[in-house]
Amino acid sequence: MSIQLNSEQKQIFNRVVEAGFYADPGLMHSTFRRMRKEAPICWLEPDNYRPFWAVTKYADMKEVLRRSDVFLNAPRRQLFNIPTEQGMIERSGNKYGLALRTLTDMDEPDHSVYRNVTKDWFSKKSVAELASDVRKIAEEFAEKMVALGGECDFVSDIALWYPLRVIMSVMGVPREDEERMLKWTMELFGFEDEDLSRDNAKGDASEAKSAQATLNDFFAYFSAITKDRQENPRDDLCTLLANARIDDKLMPTLELMSYYVIVATAGHDTTSSSTSTGMLSLIENPGELEKLKSNSVYSEYFVNETIRYASPVRHFCRTANSDFNLNGTLIRKGESVVVFHPSANADESLFEDPEKFQIDRRRNWHMAFGYGIHVCLGQHLARMEIGMLFEEIFKRIDTIELAGEPKWASNSFIGGLKSLPITYRIKSK
Repeated sequence: MSIQLNSEQKQIFNRVVEAGFYADPGLMHSTFRRMRKEAPICWLEPDNYRPFWAVTKYADMKEVLRRSDVFLNAPRRQLFNIPTEQGMIERSGNKYGLALRTLTDMDEPDHSVYRNVTKDWFSKKSVAELASDVRKIAEEFAEKMVALGGECDFVSDIALWYPLRVIMSVMGVPREDEERMLKWTMELFGFEDEDLSRDNAKGDASEAKSAQATLNDFFAYFSAITKDRQENPRDDLCTLLANARIDDKLMPTLELMSYYVIVATAGHDTTSSSTSTGMLSLIENPGELEKLKSNSVYSEYFVNETIRYASPVRHFCRTANSDFNLNGTLIRKGESVVVFHPSANADESLFEDPEKFQIDRRRNWHMAFGYGIHVCLGQHLARMEIGMLFEEIFKRIDTIELAGEPKWASNSFIGGLKSLPITYRIKSK
C-alpha cells in the first residue's frame, strides 16, 4: 500500500538527493531511521529531480536487487538532477546520457557476458593467490605511518593510496601514474564536492562538463594502455581486458574503456572509504580497538563490520520494466526505484543496535557490496586489503587519537571521509 507523505515528511525525506546530506552522518542516519519507520517505500518528488520510489529497508532493498529481471540498471543508474542529466545527454550523444557502459549500467544478457571476462580474476581463489603481494603493500603503508612520526591525515596519507596501489598493481599500471589515477577518480566520484571536483566545478552544467573532461582523460590513457598490451601482453588485468573477446571480436571501445574505468576507480575508492571509516570508528570506540588488538580472531568480524558501518555506496537506481508489487506497494512500469545502502545496513529489523560499531558482530549480512547478480566483483580483494592493513598498522602502532575534526565528502553516490587527522604512538622496537 502506497504511503502518502505530508508536507513535513516530503521536505525532510527529499534531502536524500542532496550531496551535503551525506557529509553529515548524524543527519543521514536520523533521516533514514525515520523513513524506515514512517515510510519505508515512499514516492519522492524533489525539486529539479525526476521522481522515484525511495526504498530504505533491508528486505525491500534485497528484493529489488534480487529481481534483476524486473528492476533494470539501465537507463537510470544514479541520481542526477535534471540539468546535469540534460548536460550529460548533450555530451554523450545518446538519449540516456551514458558516457560509460560499465557492468553497473548493464542488464542481462550483456551483464553476464561482460562480467565473465574478469569473474575468475576476482574469485576468492584467485584473490588468495595475491595475498603475499597485498601483504607487502600493507607493510609498506604501515611503515609509512611510522615514518610520518606519529601524526598524519589518515585519509590523504594512507587510506586513499593503499588500495589504489593494490588495484593498480593488479591492473599493471605503473606507480608513476598512480597520482593521476587518484586525481581522476576523485573528480569522477567527487564532482558534487567543491574540494574534490575538477577545477572546483560549480553548477549543474559545469559538473557535467567536468565529469566528461575527466572521462576523456581516462579514455586517452587507457587507449594507450590497450595498444601497448595488445602488442606487448603481460600477466596483468589490463592485458586481459585489452585482448578480451566478446562474440569472437575484441571488446567494443566504449565497453572496454568503461571496464578500465570502473576497475580503476571503484576498485579502490570504496575500499579507501571503508578503511578510513574503520579507523575513525576504532578511535571513537576505544574498547573495540583494544578488543581487536588483543585477539586476531576478531579481524574478520572487524572487516565485515567496518564495511557495513561505512556503506560507501550511498544509492543505486533501478527502473521497473513491468508492474511489480513490492511489499504492498505497486511499482508501475517505467518508474524509478532508488535503494539506499546506508539505510538498509542500519535496519533495526535485522541488525541489533545497528548504529553501534561492534567488531564482534556475528549476524552481519550487510549489503554494502550489493546483492544478486550485480554483487561487487571486488569484494574478496577489498576484505583482504582492509584486514591486512589494520593487522600491519597495529603491529607498529600502539594508541591512536584524533588530532582534529574529521571531514566527510559531499557525495550522494559514493563517498566517505575526505580528511581524518590523527596522532598515534609508535611501538618501541
